[in-house]
Amino acid sequence: MTTTDAAQRQTGAGTPETFLIRTTTSGPGRPDQSFWAKLASAFAMFRNGKSIAGLVILGFFVLVAIFADVLAPYSPTKVDNSARLQPPSAAHWLGTTHIGEDVLSQVIHGTRGVIVVGFLAAIIATLIAITVGVIAGYLSGWKSEALSALTNVFLVIPGLPLIIIVAAMFEEPPLVLIAAVLGITGWAWGARVLRAQTMSLRNRDFIQAARANGEPLRRIITVEMLPNLMALIAASFVGTVTAAILGLTTLSYIGVIPVTTYNWGTILNWASAQGAFGQNQWWWYLPPGLCIAAIGVALSLINFGIDEYVNPRLRSAGERARAMKKKGLDVNDAVTAVRSDLAPAAGPKAREHRK
Repeated sequence: MTTTDAAQRQTGAGTPETFLIRTTTSGPGRPDQSFWAKLASAFAMFRNGKSIAGLVILGFFVLVAIFADVLAPYSPTKVDNSARLQPPSAAHWLGTTHIGEDVLSQVIHGTRGVIVVGFLAAIIATLIAITVGVIAGYLSGWKSEALSALTNVFLVIPGLPLIIIVAAMFEEPPLVLIAAVLGITGWAWGARVLRAQTMSLRNRDFIQAARANGEPLRRIITVEMLPNLMALIAASFVGTVTAAILGLTTLSYIGVIPVTTYNWGTILNWASAQGAFGQNQWWWYLPPGLCIAAIGVALSLINFGIDEYVNPRLRSAGERARAMKKKGLDVNDAVTAVRSDLAPAAGPKAREHRK
């Protein structure tokens, strides 16, 4: 006898049929899932529309940074004496600088420095945050308190003044050094969040089962915990990329980083020094500013998509809206129909109640 037949006999005639649905016990963090299945479910945060749109924009800038030498029509330092401070034209799509340098070529080559510093600083900060945060959350006693105190110390260390001091020690500080300083000073917030979530996970059943089976600490953290922390790790990584890019462009704009190191901030520095803002030479300062805004929007969309995945309310609302759109319905159609159907019937009863 099937489950459905048994349910139909119990319900009887004239009553709605009841169906028993068996659900699987597998899910993120369950012991019957393989590591790769957990990892695939952890990256489901990038499947919504916001994350995809942000990844497309970010991927465009990454490709521009990789193929900058091929895409740039000129060398960023090539001078055209016959075209100084020229607006956009067929020869120079984004115009030229005060000495005849092509702005488009400078923007394209400047993308490489922005992407390298942003991602390198985020990788350094994320690795430190995972190491310190997860270990501090899993352990207990003085070891956890010591790592927590170390995190609090780095929370109050100002990043930009430290970079200014480090940059002053070198005539031309390399971008790798700047990225390292940004990464070392930017991991503390992510570590605190990961520590709090790890403290919640360490008392779950699947972690206790792994301990009872004698699993080593390394495997418990990498196989059992990290897949369940991927959303927070990704959010921390995206936030660090944003902060590193803004820090690099800010330092370049104020002149801390040598202007010979091309990025969007150095282009704005040159434009400001030559009075491009006051003389309305928009083709010089507007393109790098729009690039900073575009990559900021891309990273924000990725972060919003991750937040929609992590937050159960936002995730269920988004899934419901997407399901209704696939059926050609508006999100508010059901509410409008119910109100319009009940309004005539409720009217007379309401009037009688008032009398």
